[in-house]
Amino acid sequence: MKTPTLFLDIETLPADEASRDALSYLYERKQEKSRKKAGTTDGAAVPAAVDAKDFEQFLLGTSFDGAFGRILCIGYAVDDEPTDVLTGDECDILKRFWELARGVRRFVGHNVMDFDLRFIYQRSIVCGVRPSVDLSFARYRCDPIYDTMKEWVKWSNTNVGLEHLALALGIPTPKEGIDGSQVFDFYKAGKLDEIADYCKRDVETTRAVYKRMTFSS
Repeated sequence: MKTPTLFLDIETLPADEASRDALSYLYERKQEKSRKKAGTTDGAAVPAAVDAKDFEQFLLGTSFDGAFGRILCIGYAVDDEPTDVLTGDECDILKRFWELARGVRRFVGHNVMDFDLRFIYQRSIVCGVRPSVDLSFARYRCDPIYDTMKEWVKWSNTNVGLEHLALALGIPTPKEGIDGSQVFDFYKAGKLDEIADYCKRDVETTRAVYKRMTFSS
C-alpha cells in the first residue's frame, strides 16, 4: 500500500494578550543585558536603552517564535489531492494536523525543517497535544522531511524564497495580493479567507516546485 506524501505550509500570529506579562519580563531582561554589555569599566553611566527594537516590535517578532507565537492555520495537500486548510482553535488545529500525519511517508514544505514543522512541534508541546509521529529532524537528508529550500541550496548556509524559486522554474507566484509579512494586518482586518487562500496557494506552489525538483511532473 502506498504511503502518502503531505505538503504543508503554516501561517502564524504574534503572541496573544495572555502572554504579554511574560514577554514584557523577557523584554526587560533582554534590555538589561544589552545595557550591561554596553557599559564601560571606568564607572561611566550605562545608556538607558541600547536596543532599537521597542517592545511592540519585540512582540510582533514572536510570530516566528514557537514558544509564544500562535498558529493561525495550516494549509495542506495529500499527494495530488486538492489543497485544504485547517483553521479555528489552535489546539484543535494541531490535533487535526497530527491525525493527518499518521502514516505519512514524507513531509514536504519550503523552509519546513527550520520553521513550519519545528513551529508545529513547539506549539504542540505548549498546547499539550501529543504528536502522532516521532518525526526525525536529522539534517542532510530528504526523508522523512523534504525541505524544498534546503534541497535547492543543497544544505549550504544560504536561503532562497519560495517565490524566487517558483518563478525560476516557471511556476506562478503564490504571493499575489498578500505575502507573509502582511498576514497579521490581514488578520486584524478580519480577512481570514484571504489568508487561508494564500496559505493554500503556498502549498500548491510547494507541490509544483517539489515535482520539478524530483523530476516527477
